[in-house]
Parts: sequence; C-alpha cells; structure tokens
Amino acid sequence: MSKTNGIENPTFVPEPDDSPNEKRISATNNEKAEETDLDDDAGNRAQWGNSVEFLMSCIAMSVGLGNIWRFPFTAKENGGGAFLIPYIIVLTVIGRPLYYMEMALGQFSSRGNVKMYEKLSPVLKSIGFGQLIGSVCVATYYCCLMAITLFYLAHSFTFSELPWTQCKDSWKEYLTEIAGYCVPSTGDYTIEPNRSSITSSELWFRIEVLRQTDDISNGIGSPDWRLTLCLLASWVVTFLVSVRGVKSSGKASYFLALFPYVIMITLLIRAATLEGAGNGMFYFIDTDFDKLKEASVWYAAVTQCFFSLNVGFGSIIMYSSYNPFKHNINRDALIVTTLDTFTSLLSGTTIFGILGNLAYNLDTDMADVISGGGTGLAFISYPEAIARFNNVPWLFAILFFFMLFVLGVGSLVALQNCLNTVIKDAFPSIPSWVISVATASGMFLIGLMYVTPGGQYMLDLVDHFGGTFIIFVFAILEVLAIVFLYGLQNFCLDLEYMTNHKPGIYWRLCWGLIMPVLLVTIFIYFVATLPVLTYGIYGNPYPDGILAFGWCILGVGILQAIFWVGYYSFWDKEYPIFSTQTWGPSGTKRTEHWRRYKETELEARGPRPQNWFVRQCRFIFLGR
Repeated sequence: MSKTNGIENPTFVPEPDDSPNEKRISATNNEKAEETDLDDDAGNRAQWGNSVEFLMSCIAMSVGLGNIWRFPFTAKENGGGAFLIPYIIVLTVIGRPLYYMEMALGQFSSRGNVKMYEKLSPVLKSIGFGQLIGSVCVATYYCCLMAITLFYLAHSFTFSELPWTQCKDSWKEYLTEIAGYCVPSTGDYTIEPNRSSITSSELWFRIEVLRQTDDISNGIGSPDWRLTLCLLASWVVTFLVSVRGVKSSGKASYFLALFPYVIMITLLIRAATLEGAGNGMFYFIDTDFDKLKEASVWYAAVTQCFFSLNVGFGSIIMYSSYNPFKHNINRDALIVTTLDTFTSLLSGTTIFGILGNLAYNLDTDMADVISGGGTGLAFISYPEAIARFNNVPWLFAILFFFMLFVLGVGSLVALQNCLNTVIKDAFPSIPSWVISVATASGMFLIGLMYVTPGGQYMLDLVDHFGGTFIIFVFAILEVLAIVFLYGLQNFCLDLEYMTNHKPGIYWRLCWGLIMPVLLVTIFIYFVATLPVLTYGIYGNPYPDGILAFGWCILGVGILQAIFWVGYYSFWDKEYPIFSTQTWGPSGTKRTEHWRRYKETELEARGPRPQNWFVRQCRFIFLGR
C-alpha cells in the first residue's frame, strides 16, 4: 500500500523492485557508494588489513609490562582489593573517555598526533610534539627493560639449576657494604628479621646483570657489552615488526596480543596447584578501605590508568589514523579498556599466588618476599619464586620472561610507530623502512645510557620527567584544547558525523566536566607533593648535573610549546593563533560534506545561549 501526499492508496500494487527489502538494500548500496566517492580524494594513506588487526594492535599496545609488574604492586600498596574501587572509577570517568577521544581524533583526521593537532589549530602542534617527546623517552628506557628480560631469558635455558639460585664468593665485597650475608634462593632457610641479609636472586640482579654502582656522583659508567647486545637484539626485533608500518605490525599483532594470555593462563594454573598460593592471592585482594581516604591512592589510580592504557602518548591517535573513516571505535575502546583491567587482575592473581608459595616455603610473611614494585617484582621476587618450583623451574622461567619480552615488543612497536608516523606525515616520500631504521638506531644509541652501572638511576630520572611529568601536562592540555578551544559540541558533532551515533550524556559529562576538573586537580596535587628525587639503596640525592639533565627534558617539552605560541603570534600570522579553521577530515570532498553536515545540524538546533557557561552546561546535560 502506497501513500500519495500522505494518504494511503489501496489500489497501488508495488513492483518487485519497489519492495521494502529492495529499498533498504538500495539505500545501503547508495550509502556505500557515497562513502567510496567521499574517500576517493582522501589520499593514499596506508590502512589496516582489517578491523581485527587494529583491535589486536591496540590490545598489544595497551596490555604491556605495566599490567604485569606495576599494577599488582600498586594495588597492594594502595589498599589491595579496595584499590579496584578508585581504579575502576578513574578508568570509567577518565581512562575510557580519554581513550575513546584519542581514537576519535586519529580516525577523524587520518593523521598522526603532530599533524592532527596542527590541523586542529597550528599552535596546538606543541601538544603533539610534547606527546612525542614523552613517548620517545619511554621508548628508550622501555627497550632497556626488554634487554634485561632478554638477558634473563637467555640464562633460563640451563635445563637444570637457574643461575640466580646460589650465592657466589665474588659477591663478598659487595655484601660487606650493603647486607651482611647472602641467602640462596633455593633450599630450606628462614629469614632472620634481626639480621641483615639479601637473597641470591637480588644479588644476581644487581651485581651480575646490572653491575650496579651505588654512587653516580662521578658519572654513570660505560655500557655493559652483554646488555648492549640484548638491547640491540630487542631493537632488531622491534624494527622487523614495524619495518613496513601498520602493514607489518598489523600481521604481527595477532601473536603479540594473544600469545601472552596463553602463558598467563598456564602460569595461573600452575600457581593454583602450589601450596600457599591461596594466601598470596588473598594478600593481593585483601582490602583496606581506609586507604580510599588518601589522595595519594587516587593519584596512583590515575597514573596507573595512564601508564596501563597508553593514553597521552600519541600512539592511540596514530593507530586509529589508519582506520577507515566509519570504523566502529566505540566498540574497540570498550573492548580494550575492559580487557586491560582484566589482564591486570589476572596477572596480579597469578604473581601473588606464586609469591604466596615462596612465603610458604620460607615460612615468612608475604611482605618479606616482595622486593618492591617494578623491576624488583619482575627480576627479583618472581624469579626467586620460580626457582623454588619442584618440577622444571627453568621451563617456567623461560615462559615468564618470553611473555614479558612479547608484551614489551607490542608496546614498543606502538611507541616507535608513533615517531615513524610523525616523520612519514612530514616527509611522505621517504620509504617506511628507512624511517624505521633511523628511529630504531637513534633510540638504540640513546638507550645505551640505561645499560651502564648507573643506568637504572637514569631510567628512574627519565621516567619521572619524561614518562610521567610531560605526559601528564600534555594530556591535560589535550583535553582542555578539545573541550574548550575547539568546543565540546563541535567535537561531538564530528563524532556523530563519523560514527552515525550521538554521544550520550555519559561521554559528554566525562569529556566536558569530570575529566578536566579531575585531571587539573590531580596535577596540582602531584606538583604540591613532588618528592625530592633520590637513588640507590641509601637514598642519595641525584647529583646536580644529572638532575639538571632531567629538568632539561621537561624544559624542552614545555619550551617548545612556548616557541610555537610565539611563532604563530609574530611570524606566521596566516590564521589567528587559536583558530580552528584548518580542521577537518582528510580529503576535499569529505571535508565539504562534513561542513555542510555541521551547518545543517547547528541550524536545526536553533540559537545558542550567549553565556559560555550556560551554553556548555546545556549541551552537556541536554545534548543541544
């Protein structure tokens, strides 16, 4: 039955090609044809082989070393199971919305982070460069951790007793200064709380692996040749994965994302069969709700969320820029952020289960077998626990360190590709493999300072100034630029145009109110409670020259932002300094279509209040 001028026509008999199904198919085909036409002049930018490659790459990037050794210790130090409350809240109102925002910016613009911000507003390229500086800092020391992992992996192929299980006579001089006596990491012994002791696994890490010095006032020393070879091997593997950009890394992402879960589940099953494992798992989730009253716990939740999800580094923007324009990023953001949290809980349960077995064997408390967080947990406590397995401990050591290495590769590839994409966007004619060789070689040379006797102290310094401070500052600027300079309503219209879905009040409230307020508040707390940086077991303050190096890293990140403000204020005055006139999707046809869409939508929504605050609140809560 048809309608003529809104009136049903009972005599109308539809032709076969006029049926509802045919109309829907025709409409779908027309939409696809229109999309193809709009993308015709969007350039020849590379794209993922399929949507699964993008999802796997995001998982490999976000699920990394931070989930294995940083989250379990951070959770235990900040209330155990109670820490999940602030962490999930922060993940919900900051982590996931920021992850989705960065995905949307990259996919909408089809550009890497520096070029994307430059198109949004020329002066905002400073945010892209700031993120790039932070990601390069992290990449240089991240590969050092992979080198240490590779060193442990190579020494695990003993097929018998692991090398860190017994004390050595050559350690006596070092023991006199730091401990008193060495206790082997195998056999039956009881820790004596009134006597100073140190385990063979810790001594092996500090003396045999790092060859660590306790004083860097006269310099950090020369690179160790063994760790240098491991560092080189790590960069070679990373280069081979990223040599052709997303075309090669996308293929490797299946293995990089999924294989670690095979090992994690294997280790969890093994942990569940060990005596004392239940006590260790309970120790991990044991709750201390009083901790929730402390501001430091909420700050720890934010920093863990940033480090774990990889937000603020530019890598998410870079990866999503290789997506088709209409890809469903909402689904992917939900999957990745949920899986990241699940992985953190899985690894925490596994690691503390195995450490519970270590405490059981030593007849001591859990607190006595945890050698701090980070590298202490991964390279001291956990190897010692594995060494005490009754059956094939070397096999589980191989599995554990190979898993760490694979996780490291997945994250490092994203960090390197972030730099590669910035260079490729600026110089499209340079082959991808040449860029990969140059960036890998450059970061390898920088990374040599981390494989010196004082390298771990430099790692902590660079992590503080480059991996935390810079990333936090420019993540805040990123949110403020999108929400207040470009405008929340404009951003949501872009997202609606790209995904065909209007962002709900949850997204608008997080982006427009909760994220900016919480991030600025937490940053003020971070600066107000900034600790005096120390190094080594004696807590010595960093020498002035080395500390100045750290401040220089931060200074370069901040000063380049000031430089671009001055440049576009006094030299390049083509557009007003904070103009967003150059923003838009890639391709002339797509840009024109998008502008017409925005004009139509804004006109349909009627006049907007003159008062900025009223206008912002109305859009956040009413969506118009």
